[in-house]
Amino acid sequence: MISARALHYVFKIGNRAKNAHFFRDILGMQVLRHEEFTQGCDAACNGPYDNRWSKTMIGYGPESTHFVIELTYNYGVKEYSLGNDFGGITVKSSDVVDRATKNNYPMVKENDHFLLVSPDGYKFFVINEKHDPAEDPVKKVTLNVTDLERSVKYWHGTLEMKQLAKSDKCAQLTYKGNGFVLELNKIDDPLDRAKAYGRIAFAVPFDLQPKIDEVIKASNGTILTPLISLDTPGKATVRVIILADPDGHEICFVDDEGFTQLSQVDPESNGQLDKYIKKDPFQEQ
Repeated sequence: MISARALHYVFKIGNRAKNAHFFRDILGMQVLRHEEFTQGCDAACNGPYDNRWSKTMIGYGPESTHFVIELTYNYGVKEYSLGNDFGGITVKSSDVVDRATKNNYPMVKENDHFLLVSPDGYKFFVINEKHDPAEDPVKKVTLNVTDLERSVKYWHGTLEMKQLAKSDKCAQLTYKGNGFVLELNKIDDPLDRAKAYGRIAFAVPFDLQPKIDEVIKASNGTILTPLISLDTPGKATVRVIILADPDGHEICFVDDEGFTQLSQVDPESNGQLDKYIKKDPFQEQ
């Protein structure tokens, strides 16, 4: 039985200053940690680039209790072409709309939510209601899929996520009853991941990772990166295995023991991000 905890979704971004404004000043998230790397990641964490890059974890609370966003920035890459693979992130908050209005940030009212789009084109659906302080405002991540039955078989059957609801067009799943939902939304067009494709991450016990490897191999699934240890300068080493679902959505299973050490909130990270933004030779502020 796979016992996992949803961690984060990875966005590739082209301008850190604009994204810092959107995620901090509009969505109201906090910088939890910021890390700089001199060369590409062995698990393609920053995509197919072998260059200097940075990782900024940002969210509404510590990574131990909240689903957060990983902002991946490749120095010198100003933009990425978007595909139709990522559906959006749903946030429940009574403050986002007010902040967007005060900052003249564009938004559109759609049925029971407001649509805000990040500087790189990622969609956020904001339910303009007060959330329970004990709960994470991030409620749902939506991924688009081309064959719903096939996708449910993979996520529910192979990866053992609990199925919460299902219709002809979408299915909702979760690993734990912590309020986080993964929604699979069926689209009729071919799926295109383009250049900005993301990755969703889950934490699992260290001893469970080899079992996931065995399960995927037995089901003829896709392993993008076999079990590998990744170092972060000055911080804990983690072990990961990277998978791809039938539509190519990337899934990272990281060991919970190492990740718990790695993901400690760094109170200096907000200032560190601003420092690197100011001295970035590749971008205008």
